[in-house]
Amino acid sequence: MKLSALLTVIISLSVIVLGIAFPFGTISKASNGAKKHVIKQGESIWDIAKQYGVPIGTLKEVNHNENNVAEPGKTLIIPHVMSENDKDLLARLVHAEAKGEPYRGKVEVAGVVLNRLDSNEFPDTIREVIYQKNQFSPVGDGSINKAAGADAKRAVNEAIAIHGYTNDALYFWNPSISDSEWMKQLEVIKIIGGHHFAI
Repeated sequence: MKLSALLTVIISLSVIVLGIAFPFGTISKASNGAKKHVIKQGESIWDIAKQYGVPIGTLKEVNHNENNVAEPGKTLIIPHVMSENDKDLLARLVHAEAKGEPYRGKVEVAGVVLNRLDSNEFPDTIREVIYQKNQFSPVGDGSINKAAGADAKRAVNEAIAIHGYTNDALYFWNPSISDSEWMKQLEVIKIIGGHHFAI
């Protein structure tokens, strides 16, 4: 057995025993389907987390990296934390909801869905959150079915990477489009482009 394969098995076994939790399940589940990444000169742990759409804390935990140092040439295990189908669905929602909005706004829209996964007020899967009745207009008008653009896909990966380090917004809307009185009662914590983000 190659050393890298042996390390993968050892880390997988250790996290199964530890049962460490992270936003999208447990690391023991995440280690299935893990990829590997050889750190290039100039890359940071943050860059790598965004590239693969892995929570930065989880990436550091799995690789026993507590000091944020990315040593060129070192191989990192990239845990599998979300299915490609869920990432694609979330990217399609971001594309439909935030088309024409600033990139930062796209990241925040994806973040709202991830925050809902952590909340007891909403369902527990990406699909259930997105398809919950009367929550996202692209589901109703069918625009959720259109392919996501590159920016939306990148925004989803970044939102996953920073999840837990940003705001806790559970709602967003565009006041120039929505006249919901209920939305107006929410506490707005951020405004990006045309969207208000609230808790």
